[in-house]
Amino acid sequence: MTDNGSIGTLGHVDTSVVIVSWNTRDLLSRCVASVIRQAEDASLQVEIIVVDNASSDGTTDFLKQEYPGVTVIALQENRGFAAANNLGIASARGATLLLLNPDTEMRPGSLSALQQGLHASPRVGMVGARLLNPDGSLQSAGYRFPGLVQTFLDIFPVHPRLVGSRLNGRVPPGDGLSPFAIDHPLGACMLVRRAVIEQVGMLDDQYFMYSEEIDWCRRIKAAGWAILTVPAARVIHYGGQSTGQMLDAMFLQLHRSRNRYFRRYHSPAFVSTVGTLMRIGAACQTARARFGRNAGHAQRAAALAKAADQYRYPESDDA
Repeated sequence: MTDNGSIGTLGHVDTSVVIVSWNTRDLLSRCVASVIRQAEDASLQVEIIVVDNASSDGTTDFLKQEYPGVTVIALQENRGFAAANNLGIASARGATLLLLNPDTEMRPGSLSALQQGLHASPRVGMVGARLLNPDGSLQSAGYRFPGLVQTFLDIFPVHPRLVGSRLNGRVPPGDGLSPFAIDHPLGACMLVRRAVIEQVGMLDDQYFMYSEEIDWCRRIKAAGWAILTVPAARVIHYGGQSTGQMLDAMFLQLHRSRNRYFRRYHSPAFVSTVGTLMRIGAACQTARARFGRNAGHAQRAAALAKAADQYRYPESDDA
């Protein structure tokens, strides 16, 4: 460590970095190392808090041995993304808090750029980074709040260009230099003011995983704060390393969370329409499986049909 920036739990803290992990030890190590480098380069006093959701890969012992300056909160069960982040937030002391996924790696200058973006105006309550794929291509620059068009494009096969388009809720990256307004970033990297959390509260832990950052950002914007993407903050997101271990279960969890979000912010007619779209999608996949004899289509159809049940009125017991 240098005298200009350090990692630890004593004294003044500029930024608290909260990382929720679940069986991602090796990627987590890379993430923590990148945060340490960025803290030194930015001359920031940073505390790193890792909340481990009952990993079975030796994460907590590894952290205590390799990164003794990191605070580790070891849970005895998987509490989910929102609840685990809230535990980290509750113990954090920084004036700003960076919520970071364990499968991310901060590139040079990213922490400093995020801080500058957040403090560019007193109206800015949260900023996200320019998320990159491991090959350096753009993964995400920010999103609009999800609606029916995005739901349709999630369900039905579309041209790859539409996946990354405005129609699918993606915000164009602009000139790649200037910060720009979004509705919400991907939850993999979010820097937020403590004052925002004090005003609107923490993440809603009724969301086990997925959509919790969308709900949070909706509350933040409703309170009058702006949310920006800072393109100069480049963060590699290896993407889905925890959730990829349980794809079918995570698909259903995604729609449990989307169901909760849609019911909270949209009408019963909207929610019913989502369910109808999903049932049509399931029927289309069933037909493709029958005529194409593709097991993947059959599996997709079954997943869509089960997820569609989340959107029935009255609310499903599984919602």
